[in-house]
Amino acid sequence: MNVEKFPHLFEPIQIRGQYFKNRMFAAPQGYYLMPSDSHPNADMIAYWEAKARGGFASICVGDADVHTASGSKGADVPKLDDPSSKSFLAALAAACYRHGCVPTIELNHGGMYSYGNLAKGKPIYGPSAGVYEIGRGRKVEIQEMPEDMILEIIDAFGKAALFAKNLGFGMVNLHAGHGWLVHQFFSERLNHRTDKWGGSFENRARFALEVVDSIRKYVGPDFPIEARISAAERVLAPDGSDGYGIDEGIRFAKLLDGRVDLIHCSAGTHEVTDSVTISHPTMFAEDQLNSKYAAAIKPEVKSFVATVGSFSDPQNMENFIAEGKADVIEMARQSLADPDLPTKARTGRADEVNQCIRCMQCYRTGTQLGLHYCSINPRTSRERTVLMAPAPKKKEKVLVAGGGIAGMEAALVAAQRGHEVILCEKSDKLGGVLLCEDKVPFKRHLKEYIERQQMLLGRAGVEIRMNTEVTPEFAKSLQPDCIIAAFGSVPVKPKIEGIDGENVIGVIDAYEHPEKLGDKIVVIGGGMAGTEFAIYMAGLGKKAVVVEMKDDYTLDNCLQGRAIKIQIRELGIETHLSTSVCKITDKGIVAKTDDKEFEIEADSIVYATGQKPLIEECNKLAFCADEFFVVGDSLRPFNIMHATHTAFAAAYDIATI
Repeated sequence: MNVEKFPHLFEPIQIRGQYFKNRMFAAPQGYYLMPSDSHPNADMIAYWEAKARGGFASICVGDADVHTASGSKGADVPKLDDPSSKSFLAALAAACYRHGCVPTIELNHGGMYSYGNLAKGKPIYGPSAGVYEIGRGRKVEIQEMPEDMILEIIDAFGKAALFAKNLGFGMVNLHAGHGWLVHQFFSERLNHRTDKWGGSFENRARFALEVVDSIRKYVGPDFPIEARISAAERVLAPDGSDGYGIDEGIRFAKLLDGRVDLIHCSAGTHEVTDSVTISHPTMFAEDQLNSKYAAAIKPEVKSFVATVGSFSDPQNMENFIAEGKADVIEMARQSLADPDLPTKARTGRADEVNQCIRCMQCYRTGTQLGLHYCSINPRTSRERTVLMAPAPKKKEKVLVAGGGIAGMEAALVAAQRGHEVILCEKSDKLGGVLLCEDKVPFKRHLKEYIERQQMLLGRAGVEIRMNTEVTPEFAKSLQPDCIIAAFGSVPVKPKIEGIDGENVIGVIDAYEHPEKLGDKIVVIGGGMAGTEFAIYMAGLGKKAVVVEMKDDYTLDNCLQGRAIKIQIRELGIETHLSTSVCKITDKGIVAKTDDKEFEIEADSIVYATGQKPLIEECNKLAFCADEFFVVGDSLRPFNIMHATHTAFAAAYDIATI
């Protein structure tokens, strides 16, 4: 049996009498496209049910307010002190339980980061008074939380837990990390009180312990409690401070031991900008970045221990549990990339698991748009739309022109929908423009994704024709019912004197042939392509200088952009913002800023100044089939998510009208 490959990962576990069918839990996540009444809607329920249907033993609805009057994160999170939300939350819990998945909900209070209260002009309370920078650089006056409010909130945590239990949730998760109120009381960095709620280690931990005791009092002895902690604070503050370390995290875990049933070991503090790259490890971090904290805590406690952070390979999960380093693996972004991971691993299809590439688009879309979209899984946050999509009225012959990211996704989905698919690529490789990055260490998961798509195309029965250019004549000769044009884009060469010099190269060619570059490189363009290339060059031991016309890097992705800036700082990459390139010489460039010209010496000049869509080439195929779609960079050069999502939609629309 296939399941025998992962005996530890699929071993059931009982936590305080609650049965969990395997060791894979979907970690807490928010769902922020909620109605103004903060009640879960059908789309939100479908979002969680997809993970339950995919085989996760538990899902955790994140960010639920326990005391809206003093600590709301906003209107877009569930309210556990609002009786009118009862039926909606019960429906969510039932949707998961019917698949054998235990629904969990995260109990939280924003404390000094109560953005919902801040938006309404209400006073903001934290452990200590002071003016703090919160969110995106806002300085806010925080009031010290009085003891009567502390006691009221402790009681509210217990009431919220009982409310969730009565609605069908099988466990509650106390958020005691990532910078929220429980963490704020525990953190010596934020708690400067001199009463029994601050000062010594025991006093700073008092709030957390009394919250746990309150929860236990309300839910009774036979209901499991999970506590999510920052096992190390990892603040990454500009002044060099890093908060408490793992030694204090272990002491905290020991206090929780026996009081809670599952200690969920994360790290970082969510509301300090750079530290988010710890709680949400980026592509620049090692795999399983924070797993060392669970491994350190596991031998010190008797309660079950969960680890979280960049787990995506079932074999790595199996090994981690087998080695006794944790009892449970929790996944957040990976559950977006592939909510079917547990079922695929159990049924011998672990090589088909869509492993997270850590591009951080889900974080960007979640925080900026309210929905966690995924670059490599267009179904995520569209679960109900996909379930309700009409089936094709007939099987069609589909020609996909172009084997890049968009073309591969379109061909794969069209084949999965039952169509006869021919995929043509004029080069000898599938993968498109992003193949140039296959040697970049921090893009290793992108390379794996491209290779996995190639494998899945073969399994889906797609006919692949390499070294085949699709012209109108060729397209007509195949007599397709539908054509999906995915020709992609080409680099934009800036109009700069000397741009055609022998020492000048485009970023795609530079990625493919780093041996052509000298030791000193000027990168023209401070967007994602240019900055990531400079980081790659620094990793190879070369000196890269980034020149950008705007006053900041052109990075659309908030968290990936932050990670890039950290890399630039840590690697000592020289940058020139608000700077234009006047001309290129054989010795480097002449640049201009504030009406002053200066030279930057370089052996090689690399331009990363955008892409131009090949829309004219696509349009030549517009009358070669009855159905015609343009997808990916051919529509608008943007990112992987744009490519896969437009391709997915086109493939789903074939023959449905």
